Amino acid sequence: MAQHVVILDFGAQYTQLIARRVRENGVYSEVVPFNRAARALAAPGVKGVILSGGPASVIETGTPRVPDAVIQAGVPVLGICYGQQAMVSLLGGKVEKAKHREFGRAFLDVIADSPLFDGVWRRAGREQVWMSHGDTVTELPPGFRVVGTSEGAPFAAIADESRKLYGVQFHPEVVHTPHGGALLRNFTHRICGCSGDWTMAKFRDQEIARIRAQVGKGKVICGLSGGVDSAVVAVLLYEAIGDQVTCILVDNGLLRDGEAKTVVDLFRSSYDIPLVHRDAADMFLGRLAGVTDPERKRKIIGNTFIEVFDEEAGKIGGASFLAQGTLYPDVIESVSFVGGPSATIKSHHNVGGLPEKMNLKLVEPLRELFKDEVRVLGRELGLPEQFVGRHPFPGPGLAIRVPGEITHERLAILRHVDRVYLEEIRSAGLYDAIWQAFAVLLPVRTVGVMGDERSYDFACSLRAVTSTDGMTAEAFAFPHEFLSRVSSRIVNEVRGVNRVLYDVTSKPPGTIEWE
Repeated sequence: MAQHVVILDFGAQYTQLIARRVRENGVYSEVVPFNRAARALAAPGVKGVILSGGPASVIETGTPRVPDAVIQAGVPVLGICYGQQAMVSLLGGKVEKAKHREFGRAFLDVIADSPLFDGVWRRAGREQVWMSHGDTVTELPPGFRVVGTSEGAPFAAIADESRKLYGVQFHPEVVHTPHGGALLRNFTHRICGCSGDWTMAKFRDQEIARIRAQVGKGKVICGLSGGVDSAVVAVLLYEAIGDQVTCILVDNGLLRDGEAKTVVDLFRSSYDIPLVHRDAADMFLGRLAGVTDPERKRKIIGNTFIEVFDEEAGKIGGASFLAQGTLYPDVIESVSFVGGPSATIKSHHNVGGLPEKMNLKLVEPLRELFKDEVRVLGRELGLPEQFVGRHPFPGPGLAIRVPGEITHERLAILRHVDRVYLEEIRSAGLYDAIWQAFAVLLPVRTVGVMGDERSYDFACSLRAVTSTDGMTAEAFAFPHEFLSRVSSRIVNEVRGVNRVLYDVTSKPPGTIEWE
C-alpha cells in the first residue's frame, strides 16, 4: 500500500473530518477502530498515526485505550482531544476532571516553538481553536513539554520531539479552528514526511480495484434515488464492472417535480447502464394515507421501498450484491464507526434495516466520503454538472416536508412551491452558493385577503443553508429583494398558499441531522 496515515477512531463524531482534512492535503488516510490498530499499523506504507477524539472519559474504567502497538510502531503520533488524554494516560501522565470545562470557541496561547506550529501559529501568538472537553491533562508523561495553553487546558498542546509524539486538546479538524488544516498538514508533511501526492483520481482507481476484488464476476443491484450519491456510485460501478450492475429506480411518488424523468433520461441516454424504473407512487401514497407521525412515515416508506425493491431485484435474478450511496454522515447517524461497519441500509432506501431474506452483500464505495468529496469524484467520472452540483434531497422526499397527513393535493401544492423557489434561486445565480434549499408545506392554514376576497389557505416555509461537509450548517442570508420576489410569485402562482415564511435555523456543531 502507498504511504498513508492511520486514524484510530475512538468514537468521535468528527473522526472522518480528520480524514477529510488529511486528504485535502494530498495524503491518503485510513480510519480504523482503535481496537484494530495492530493489523492496520502492520501494513506497509504507514507514515503516522492520528488518535481521534471520543465521547468517553479516560478517567473511567472500561473506556477505549491507546493500544501499545501505536507507540511500538515507531511512527509519529498526534492525539486529538480524547486521543491526547488517552496517549498521556498510556505513557504515565495524569488526566483529571477539568475545573474549567471548555465547549466551543476558545483561544490557544503558543508558548514554545514546535514543528506542529511551523508557518501556522507564531510563538507568543494567540489563535482561535475549538474545544470540547470535560477532562484535562494535569501531569505530563516523561519526555513531553508544553507548547500551547488555553484558559481551561494548561496542557492544550504538548510535544515529545524525540519520539515525535504530539497531542492537542482542541479539534484542528473542524472549521471553527481556522488554521487547523495547516496544523494537520505540518503533522503529515513536516513530521511524518508524506509527499502529499494523493488525489481523487487515485481514490477512483483504488475503489474500482476494490469493487472488482469484492464483486468478482457477481451481479450487483444499485438503488438509484435521484441524488448525486447514488448516481456517482452507479457510474463508478459501471466503470468497474460494466453490465454486471443493474440500477433500480423506485418512484415512491414523493420526488420533486420531474425528478424521475430526469434520472431515467440521464442513465438511459447518456450511459448504457441497465435501468429498471418502477412507478410505485400509488402503493406508497396508499399506505401513507392518514398517517401523521413522521417516524411512522419513515418506517412505512422504508418498508415499502424494500418490498418493491426486493420484488424488482427478484426479476433480475442472480444478483448477490446491493450497492448504495452511503456517505460518512449517513454512517454516523446510524452507528459509531468504533462498532465496525454498519449493516443498516441508508435511511432514504430503508429505515427498517436490510432484510436477511434479500441475502445480498453491501457495496458502499463512498462510505468514507463527504458530500463535497463525492461531487469531486463525480466530476472525475465525467457526470454532468446538473447531477454533480445537485442539492441533497432526503430519501423520504416530500413526505417529511409535508408535516401532517400526506395527500395528492398537498404534494401537488408543495411541488409547485418547490419548483418556483428553485427557479428563482437559479435565476438569481445563487444555486451553487447554497448547500441545500427546499420548501415545507406547513400543517396550518392562515387567513388572508387576496384582492377583494378572504382566503383560508396553507402557509409554506422556505429554507436554505450553507455548509462545507453537511456536519454543520448556517442559514443562507437571502437579500430582502429575493425573498420579496419569490414570496410574491408563490402566493400569486400557487393555488392553496397565501403565506410564505423563511426559516433561519442553522445546524451548529454537535447536532447530527437537519432536513
